[in-house]
Amino acid sequence: MVFVCLNEILYASQQVDSHVEMIVMGKKGGRADFEWVYTDQPHTSRRKEILAKYPEIKTLMVPDPQLKWVVSGMVLTQLLACYLVRNFTWKWIFFWAYAFGGCINHSLTLAIHDISHNVAFGNKLAKWNRWFAMWANLPIGLPYSASFKKYHIDHHRYLGGDQLDVDIPTDFEGWFFCTPARKVLWLFLQPFFYALRPLVVNPKPVCQLEIQNAVVQLTADLIIYYLWGLKPIIYLIAGSVLCMGLHPISGHFIAEHYMFMKGHETYSYYGPLNWITFNVGYHMEHHDFPSIPGSKLPQVKEIAAEYYDSLPQHTSWTRVLWDFVFDDNIGPYSRIKREYKLSKQG
Repeated sequence: MVFVCLNEILYASQQVDSHVEMIVMGKKGGRADFEWVYTDQPHTSRRKEILAKYPEIKTLMVPDPQLKWVVSGMVLTQLLACYLVRNFTWKWIFFWAYAFGGCINHSLTLAIHDISHNVAFGNKLAKWNRWFAMWANLPIGLPYSASFKKYHIDHHRYLGGDQLDVDIPTDFEGWFFCTPARKVLWLFLQPFFYALRPLVVNPKPVCQLEIQNAVVQLTADLIIYYLWGLKPIIYLIAGSVLCMGLHPISGHFIAEHYMFMKGHETYSYYGPLNWITFNVGYHMEHHDFPSIPGSKLPQVKEIAAEYYDSLPQHTSWTRVLWDFVFDDNIGPYSRIKREYKLSKQG
């Protein structure tokens, strides 16, 4: 896992010198508003067209029998790591949190993303998926899975929807984080914006599952603290925060829906980091067929290749982060937005 990330880091290290002055000077430019459109998201029509031509894709809409074992292995690996780091010095706690544990935790957030679509146990056992997501949540250190599920439904149903899709930055983020230095800061603070933005943009009542998620998570944290002290807790939470911020894997946050080419709001990435992120890079395919597990999305691309090969795609998440910071035309405002004529659901 570490070596796959290093592969992406090496790309950026070759280009640093030519852009240092731009960061120091705080060059400002770019968009002054989101890209407003008055058309429906493209995934609905493309889904219908592909299914009409390739009905066999429906056979891929089944639970992934391996997901529960892979996720459980990752959770147990992190619990073992908690035992191993209990006597480490603080500098090594943070080093391994960023280089190893955070990679696993970020991968687990993407497993939770997959599980939110009921691909672990199927739609008939929806509650099992919710509880399994809480199990996957344990190494992240903070309750996450239930709230993610609640808002992620809107992201698919109302992609780009003003005040509905909380994946889109706020106007303040677009206005303020507009220079290279500020965009670097924004990337570093991404976990906090993702956590707090829904409370500002589209607040919803706390549900029973979120309370259960918090109780389960707090109980697990207290057990770890009782057994091995504070350092394992810091290792878990620091890894989650650091690796969801300025880290090669976090390039997927930007790559998925930021408008690198005018008029295109979803992009796929087919590179090696998909091996440790449950194929979240196959993002056009995922939005076309959200009920298909990440492990089967490459088959969607293979079957319906003519629908995806000609669309814009990313080749490196590190390159995505680099371009996001240094390209004046790309920033938090680089998102397509649309109005949906409906009442916000509570």
